[in-house]
Amino acid sequence: MTGDALPPHPALAGGPVYLDHNATTPVDPGVAEAMAPYLSDFFGNPSSGHPYGAEPRRALAEARDRVAALVGARPPEIVFTCSGSEANLLALRGAVLASGRARPHVITQATEHPAVLETARALERLHGARVTVLPVDGAGLVAPGALAAALTRETVLVSVMAANNETGALQPVAELAGLARAHGALFHCDAAQAAGKLPLDVRLLGVDLLTVVGHKMYAPKATAALYVRDGVRLEPVVYGGGQEHGLRAGTENVALAVALGTAARLAVDELAGGRAARIAALRDDLQRRLAEGLPGRVHLNGPVVDRLPNTLNVSVDGAVGVELLAACPEIAASTGSACHSGRHEPSPVLTAMGLPAERALGALRLSLGRWSGDRDVEIAAPALIRAATAR
Repeated sequence: MTGDALPPHPALAGGPVYLDHNATTPVDPGVAEAMAPYLSDFFGNPSSGHPYGAEPRRALAEARDRVAALVGARPPEIVFTCSGSEANLLALRGAVLASGRARPHVITQATEHPAVLETARALERLHGARVTVLPVDGAGLVAPGALAAALTRETVLVSVMAANNETGALQPVAELAGLARAHGALFHCDAAQAAGKLPLDVRLLGVDLLTVVGHKMYAPKATAALYVRDGVRLEPVVYGGGQEHGLRAGTENVALAVALGTAARLAVDELAGGRAARIAALRDDLQRRLAEGLPGRVHLNGPVVDRLPNTLNVSVDGAVGVELLAACPEIAASTGSACHSGRHEPSPVLTAMGLPAERALGALRLSLGRWSGDRDVEIAAPALIRAATAR
């Protein structure tokens, strides 16, 4: 046994075992409670000078403090956005357009989230940027030597995620950021999956820009933040009244900012309490049970050690991931495959890692979370084993 989970979450009671926390997380009841007054009682504009603006203004500042504390930043370096995709857009587009270069060079890597890859392609198409997409090895990791070889005098930005959303692979961010800084380039890190699951310190990592996403850490959707190191110049993503340090105009959604700040505070407490180790033990128990129940058929995708504590990506020989999940109503999980016109295609992430199509199509992403417990593993493992054995 790996220890008890928290009391059941109301949204999960009576449903299948939820193993899709990397897609989204249920809102923590404490987060919902904290934000509720700012949907009803404290409705004022935080920019207003009269009494109705006072409490929203205070709450917004406190939320900024809490998000900053989660990543080791100073509060003025936190910019609230409505999504991780928007935060990534502000980082990439903002840096490229503020650079003043005629042919700015951007470097990213093959297993980034589409929010980064598609933004890079748009910058190439619309703003004359030159984009280099670095390959990854069989574990999904970027070689620092590959980045060093790709950096040029025209490189204005390097964007590499902290942790992959499918495999949980942890990139060597500090080393990569050091290389970028030595060449005078900014470094952006999409930490959507890592924030709240692992300790993060922007100073120790040496990054200039870092994305945090609320719905990956038990806050509602449509709230996120971008860390912008003091002194970094960005072109705004929304123009107007000058909110969020002039980078994202529009009256702030105080309730969602409070939600993100509360989620950040809870995450800090959890990390200090060692809950990540409990989740990792559950993940490893699930992997062990699957390997023992399907001897020789289960293959781990991604690093053995350097991965998120909650993430297990495995392929099962002789099975297709989507078919396995369809045969397991007891669990809710996902694969990385995409469905086009009724035909499933291998995950781009696993394909970039060099996995053959058959293995990539057999992949399952099983991601645990705050309310996961021993009983979830005891239900999920036999269900998957039964479904795979039938194939």
